[in-house]
Amino acid sequence: MESRLREIREAKGWSQGELAHKLGVSRQTINAVETDKYDPSLPLALRMSKLFGMPVCDIFIDHWQPQEDAE
Repeated sequence: MESRLREIREAKGWSQGELAHKLGVSRQTINAVETDKYDPSLPLALRMSKLFGMPVCDIFIDHWQPQEDAE
């Protein structure tokens, strides 16, 4: 999964610490999400969606595609 969190956060002019405070998590958590070392929990992703006013799928891009069943 690819995260656009850093780009979105920087567009707001927020530091990692400021975003972490707004979301109730550690700065290290924000860093891990931004560097694709950690996928956020569903509740955290939903909080981010509400905070930024955008769908989760605009913050996190999942390149997974279902495979067609072989018949």
